[in-house]
Formats: sequence, structure tokens, C-alpha cells
Amino acid sequence: MGVAAELDRAAAAAGFHVPMPEGYEEKLVERLKRRDEAAFNELIRLYQGKIFRLVLRMIGDRAEAEDLAQEVFVTVFKSIDGFRGDSKLSTWMYRVATNHCKNRIKYLSRRARGSKKEFDEVADRDAIESASMSTSAQVARPDDMAQARQTESLIQTALGELDDDQRVLIVLRDVENMTYEEIQQLTKLPEGTVKSRLHRARLALRKRVVELQGKGVS
Repeated sequence: MGVAAELDRAAAAAGFHVPMPEGYEEKLVERLKRRDEAAFNELIRLYQGKIFRLVLRMIGDRAEAEDLAQEVFVTVFKSIDGFRGDSKLSTWMYRVATNHCKNRIKYLSRRARGSKKEFDEVADRDAIESASMSTSAQVARPDDMAQARQTESLIQTALGELDDDQRVLIVLRDVENMTYEEIQQLTKLPEGTVKSRLHRARLALRKRVVELQGKGVS
């Protein structure tokens, strides 16, 4: 199996972060800074699905997410010279993506859009289920698939109603399974602050899911 194929396999298995052979990421960054077109294509292949998934979780609108994901890569391409290697390349890309998301959420909010728009269906359902397991223990996945879809929809709707800082933490920790250290690097927050804010975000999400259940929202 070639290096590119092996990286594709690792990317699919490892969530957002892509395990790379020692020294490979540094060489990839060097190629990116030389504006190596093949390196940019490789970066897109490895991360376009992951960036889109993050943006969709944050924005909640597929069309907006598609546009924003493209903007994220444009920013990455233009700003790669500013990457100093203080963190993983993926962590830096995550920071770029979340900053774009926060700005877009504010933009949409000013136009009364997006705040309560239901999330589109996405193929990687296991990721959102991991969030439900962490944040809504009382909302257990039933055997009935129709009920499972309703539960997922409630969680997605509730997630979309959190403020953007809470949503970021839920997505990073419970959907993307990032470590606290990685979240610290991304958010520039102390570990204690990350944990306390994440705890409050989980409580808020759980409360909203229960409220939506009581209203019969699907």
C-alpha cells in the first residue's frame, strides 16, 4: 500500500487528526509553503470531508457549509506561511475553520437565519451518536430506527441552538473526540476553563433536548 493510500486509510479511522509517519507532516508543510500543487491536492483529499463535517455541525445548513468549507481551504492556502508548527497542522486548520464558523454564525444571526434551522442529514451518523452518549444519557438509542432518527434530530436541533462557544466545545470534544490538550491548543483556554465550559455546554444541550422532547419536536 502506498503512502497516500495509507494516509487515506488512517484519516478515515482516526477522526479529524490524521496519523502520519514521522517527519511526514513537516515535509507536507514545506511543500505547501512552496505552493506545491500536489501537496495542496493531498491536503484537500485528507481533510475536505473532515472540515465539511465540522462546519456543518457548527452552521447547520448544508449549502452554507459547502461554501464555508471552501473558504476555509482558501484561507489555509493563503495563510500557510504563518503556520509555525507550534501545534499539529490539523489543529491549526481546525482553528481556522472554527473562526470562520463563528464569523459566519454572527453574519447569519444578524439576518435572522440559521439559528434554528434543522441540520441536514449527514452520512457519518456515528459521530453525532457519540455526542448523544456523552451529553444526553437519558436519551438512549432505541431499537426502533424511526425513533432513533427522531432522537438524532432532537440532538442536532438542540446543538444548533447553543451559543457558538458552547457548540464548538461540544463538537470538538464529543463529536470529534479531541483531547483536552488539543482543545486547549485550539481555543487558547486553560484546561480548567475548557472542562468547566464543556460541562455547562453539556448540561445546556441535555436540558434543551429534554425540552424539545416535551414539546414533541422532531
